[in-house]
Amino acid sequence: MVLCALPMFHVTGMQAGMNSPLHLGATMVILSRWDRDCAALQIERAKVTNWSAITTMMVDFLSNPRLSSYDLSSLRVLGGGGAAMPEALARKLEEVIGLPFVEGYGLSETMAPSHINPPQRPKRQCAGIPFFNTDARVIDPETLAELPPNQVGEIIVHGPQVFRGYWNQPEATAEAFLVHDGKRFFRSGDLGYYDEEGYFFITDRLKRMLNCAGFKVWPAEVEAMLYAHPAIQEACVIGARDPYRGETVKALVVLKPDAKSRVSPQEIVEWARAKMAAFKVPRIVEFVDELPRTATGKILWRKLQEDENRKTP
Repeated sequence: MVLCALPMFHVTGMQAGMNSPLHLGATMVILSRWDRDCAALQIERAKVTNWSAITTMMVDFLSNPRLSSYDLSSLRVLGGGGAAMPEALARKLEEVIGLPFVEGYGLSETMAPSHINPPQRPKRQCAGIPFFNTDARVIDPETLAELPPNQVGEIIVHGPQVFRGYWNQPEATAEAFLVHDGKRFFRSGDLGYYDEEGYFFITDRLKRMLNCAGFKVWPAEVEAMLYAHPAIQEACVIGARDPYRGETVKALVVLKPDAKSRVSPQEIVEWARAKMAAFKVPRIVEFVDELPRTATGKILWRKLQEDENRKTP
């Protein structure tokens, strides 16, 4: 019994929500749009066993004050992707539902996951290991030299799920691929590394990197740490102009309803100073009612960054 809560034009929605249950002959419980109460009600009513979701969906699901009134005990497999699941949220999921969140990794250009965590031994905030017949490496994005374990670089992928190229865009296609070790690899544009066991970890998008007084800051890493704050429901980190540092870290934060009148931006900054390296600390914290999203529910960090860039220096 599979809960289909993601749009089926999205890779995860198409593969995990539609193709897999069709292939297996499983029952599909389809939501016409995302609604956290409807999702919980359908899990209880239909005894859903498998559910694939994106991280932002799980953030909303867990923040539902009525969640404890639903019977979610039928769930056996919980997973998804879209963005790394913050450590604090992964722990809360295990406490509330009793299941690990099994993460995978893929892109529109792969049309299927290129990595998945082994269900019997997943790792948190981890994309997993390469799929069958898939070769994934990590390279220096500038020199294109292959990197060893535990060194951050650009993830490249070769496999049967990788697309051939962009329609009628030969220049974009040429930029997206490289020949390495005799194979044609797709340049994902994602930064990450793999450990000694071959598990891959996504650090951030290459284009999201912030340069704060010469220090590299990965927004996704800061966001994951912010989720550990008890008052924060959602966060998106972008860069803001700074006359001294060139660029500084800014966090746009959605507070939990019961925290809106008792937490200040400066308190968030001070909390962050005690939790992370000084150059990663958000110097600016702005409270917002909501964050813009794509049709698939991902946070539109590009729009937030573009809006910030348009501000008068």
